[in-house]
Parts: sequence; structure tokens; C-alpha cells
Amino acid sequence: MSNLNYVEDNGFKYTHGGKGNPIIVLHGLMGGLGNFKKFLEKFPSLGYQVFMPELPIYSSSLLDTNVKFFAKYINNFINFLGLKNVILVGNSLGGHVALVHAKLFPSQTKALVLTGSSGLYENAMGDTYPRRGDYEFIKKKTQDVFYSPDVATKEVVDEVFESVNDRKKVLKILAVAKSAIRHNMAKDLPKMNIPTALVWGKNDGVTPPDVAKEFDKLLPNSKLIWFDKCGHAPMMEHPEKFNDTVYKWFIENKL
Repeated sequence: MSNLNYVEDNGFKYTHGGKGNPIIVLHGLMGGLGNFKKFLEKFPSLGYQVFMPELPIYSSSLLDTNVKFFAKYINNFINFLGLKNVILVGNSLGGHVALVHAKLFPSQTKALVLTGSSGLYENAMGDTYPRRGDYEFIKKKTQDVFYSPDVATKEVVDEVFESVNDRKKVLKILAVAKSAIRHNMAKDLPKMNIPTALVWGKNDGVTPPDVAKEFDKLLPNSKLIWFDKCGHAPMMEHPEKFNDTVYKWFIENKL
């Protein structure tokens, strides 16, 4: 990755680049399914500093493997770096973590960009993958996350296959899925006045379009932007369009 550094410090592992207003990018349950590479490469050149911390999904104790713990972990990360007025950008589980962070630490959250976010509706996260030893089955499941199956490269499928065939990881995945269901945000969203961009694929089968409409209805200060021919990961399926859309929204909201 150009002009990006990988840092390990004080128990945090993260990618960092640029100077300016801070953006923290939050990946989903499986990093490869929520690849923000093009976003991380672009935004430092637009006058922002970007951080993408690794969420401790597989390294925390089972007791701490939940959405609220991850939100507190991100807040500790923000405090460790001495950041203020942070924009959080999250996909899938990462969007849910961003929402819980905004609820718990409103003064430290300046704006949200949510794409295919969980928090209202949990579907594929809770799948137990009954045929997890079957590579072709996992490949098909992974392809279904995206509108175009070509986005599910061998590298992406291999990561998912490895995760669902590691017993310890499966326990963590199920723990996160259960915690996501427990942390339904429907009652909290109307109280969250933070500027929020909802960037959603019209063909998202994991968090379907109705979920985006519900988020838009419940959040007082949101803008819903649709991507055609797009599944659960707009920043991966249409990276240039995603970057342009988010930057335009930043400018509109003086972020």
C-alpha cells in the first residue's frame, strides 16, 4: 500500500497514513470481505489522516468478544492517539461498532459513514455454516456477499474458509453474532443527531435495502445513497465511486 504504514503499539495494530482530520475505518467480521484498500490509499491525498485498527475479534477473551467491548476498544485507541472529532467509517460489523461508539462517546464522534451496517438486522453473521469443510459451498456463500462473484477472489474465499474451519474462530464469530443481535440499535438511533451517510448496495443480501431505509428513517441526520449493481461491500465492489461519494458528502457537511 502506498504511503501507508503498519504500526504495532501499546497493544494496537493499525494501518495509518496522511495528515488532517482523522478518519477511523472499521472492518467487518472478516477483514477480507470488507477491504478498504482503495479508500485508505485515496483519503490521505485529500487532506485526511486515516487509521484502520484491527478489531480484536479473535484475540480477545470470549467474554470480551462483543460489539460493546469493540466500541470501547476503539475509544481507547482514539484516546491513545490523542485524536479529537473523529469520523468513523464502518462496513457490516464495523458499522455496528461505529454506531455503539457514537452512542457511548458522542463528544468524540464527529460523523459516521455506514455501509452494509449491522445494528438493526442480523442475517448472515449468524449463519453457522453447516458445511464449513466444503470449499465450494464456502466459495458460493462468499460470492453471494457481492453483486459480482468476481469480487470474491481466491484470496478472499481462502480467508473465509480458513476462519470458518478454525474452531476457536467459529466460537468467536458466533459470540459476535449473538452480541450484535443483543445490541439492536432501533431505540438509540432517534437520539443520535450525528451526521451519517448510509452508502448501500441495492443488491445487498446480507443487510438488505429495507435495513438501509429503516436506518434512514430512524436517524435524524442521515443521507441514504444507493449503489446499483452492488452487494454488501460498496467500498470493495465500486471503490472509486465509493471514494467520490464519501468525499462529496464530507464536503457538503464541512467535515
